[in-house]
Amino acid sequence: MKKTTHTRAAWMAVSAAVLGVAAPFATSPPASVAAAAPASSLHWTRCTGSGLDPRQECAAVKVPMDYAHPGGRKIDVVISRIPSEKPAARRGALLLIPGGPGGSSLDDPSGKGQKLPQSVRDAYDLIGFAPRGLAPSTSVSCGLDHGDLAVSTLRPWPAPDGSIGQNMVTARRMAGACARNGGDLIRHIGTIDEARDIDRIRATLGERRLSAWGVSYGTYVGAVYSRLFPHRIDRMVLDSNDDPDPTRISRGWLAAYETGAEDSFPEFAKWASAPGNQDRLAASPAEVRPLFLRLAAHLDRAPIPWPGANPEQLNGNVLRQTMLDSLYSPSRFPALARLMLAAQHGTVPPAPAAPPEPAQQNLVAVTAATLCNDMAWPTSAAEYRKGVARSRAEHPLTAGMPRNVTVCAAWPYPPEHAPIRITAKGPSNILLVQNERDVATPLSGALKLRDAFGARAVMVTVDSTGHGSYLANGNACGDATVSRFLATGERPDGDIRCA
Repeated sequence: MKKTTHTRAAWMAVSAAVLGVAAPFATSPPASVAAAAPASSLHWTRCTGSGLDPRQECAAVKVPMDYAHPGGRKIDVVISRIPSEKPAARRGALLLIPGGPGGSSLDDPSGKGQKLPQSVRDAYDLIGFAPRGLAPSTSVSCGLDHGDLAVSTLRPWPAPDGSIGQNMVTARRMAGACARNGGDLIRHIGTIDEARDIDRIRATLGERRLSAWGVSYGTYVGAVYSRLFPHRIDRMVLDSNDDPDPTRISRGWLAAYETGAEDSFPEFAKWASAPGNQDRLAASPAEVRPLFLRLAAHLDRAPIPWPGANPEQLNGNVLRQTMLDSLYSPSRFPALARLMLAAQHGTVPPAPAAPPEPAQQNLVAVTAATLCNDMAWPTSAAEYRKGVARSRAEHPLTAGMPRNVTVCAAWPYPPEHAPIRITAKGPSNILLVQNERDVATPLSGALKLRDAFGARAVMVTVDSTGHGSYLANGNACGDATVSRFLATGERPDGDIRCA
C-alpha cells in the first residue's frame, strides 16, 4: 500500500517459457493505426528536480476540490509527460498510477517509465502525477509532532505486552492535529476523488481513452476508476493488487501484513542461512524465525540507544518494522540481517537518513486522509484490543500491529462516499500481475480482486518474492506478458502462472 513501497512502509507505510495469447480486443482500435497526439490547453514547462530526463515536462490540471460542488474552489493536480518516442506508432497515453496512499508518480516517466521496452515507449506518452494533496499539487499537512512521524508510531505497533492504550492516545493526538491544520482540502482526499481527478487528467490531455499501469494502492485506484469510468479505459495493468472488499478496504490492507509476512519471511530465512552469505544469521532456515522473535523480545526489554534515529532507540517494534520494510524486496534482506547482527552485539548501524520533515508531514497527511476518508473505521478500543490479542497469538512476526488502532479510529470527519464495489461489469481489458510472495499485497488479496473483476480481467501469477512485480521483483515471463499486452493488446487466453 506504495514510490509504491515507500509510503506503505512509512504508514501501515509486490515460468511458462511460451505463453498462449489472445488476439487484440475488439474494444481497441488496431495497434497499427497511429493515434496523433491530441490538442491540449495545458501549459507544459520544464519539470523541477534533479535527475530527470530532459524530455520530461510538467503542467497543472485544475480540478474541483469538492466534486459535490464542482463550481467551487479549484485545486491543482500537477502532471508530467514524456511524449511517445515514435509519433507514427503512438497509440495514446499511459498513466502511471502510484502506490501509497501518499505516493507520487510525477518523476516516473523519467524513472521506471524508462525501463519499459521500446515498443511501449513508442506506443504511449508516459504520464505521471502528484495526487491531490501531495506537493507540488495543492498540498496539505497535519503539522504533527516530530515523534509522531516515526515509522514505528505511524504503523500502530502495540506495546510489548500487547496493550494499545498509548496507540489510542496517539490516534487522538494525530487526528486532532489533522483537523486543526489540514484545512478544507483534507476532507476531500480519497480514492474516489483521485479516480475523478484521473478522468479530468484524461479529458484535459484530450484523450478519448486512457491506458494505465497501477501499482500497489494504485491497483485499487485503477479498479475504482474502471468501475466509475469503464469505457474510458484502453489497456489497464494492475500490479501487486489490493483486496477490494468494500466492507474493509484500508483496514483489510493493514491486516494483510499478517499473511504477507508469513508468506515472505521464509524467503528471508533461506537467504539468511545460506552458506557463503557474509550476513549469515543461522545454519538453517528453521533457526532464523525463532532467532528474530527472541531478538525482538529482548529489544522490547532492553532497547539500544540509537542517536539520530526516530525514535532514538532500537527497540523490538523498530526491528519488527525493519523486518516488514525489508521483505518488500530481496535486495533489502541485507539491511535486516545487518541490523540483527549489530543488535546481537549490543550495537546499531548509522541512523537511517530521513526525508525532509515537510515532505514527511505532507506524505503522512495525504496517507491518513485517504485511508480515513475512504471508510468509517471502528472507534471502540475494545474491538481493536480483541483483534490485536488474536493477531499476536496467530501471527507473532507482526505482533498484533495489523489489527491495531490507527489515526482513523479518531478521525473527525465521516466518509463522503460509500466504498465502491468492484464488479465484472465493463470491457475485458484488464491484466493483473502478482507475485506469489508479497509482504504488502499478498496473493490471497489479489485473488479477491481477480474474482471481483470476473471476465474483465486475466491474472498472471509470478513465482517470485517482493512488492511490485512488473519490471521490479518479478521474472522475465511475467514482464514479457505485461509488455506484450501494453504494446499489442494481446493477453493470455486465461489466467497463467509464470514459474
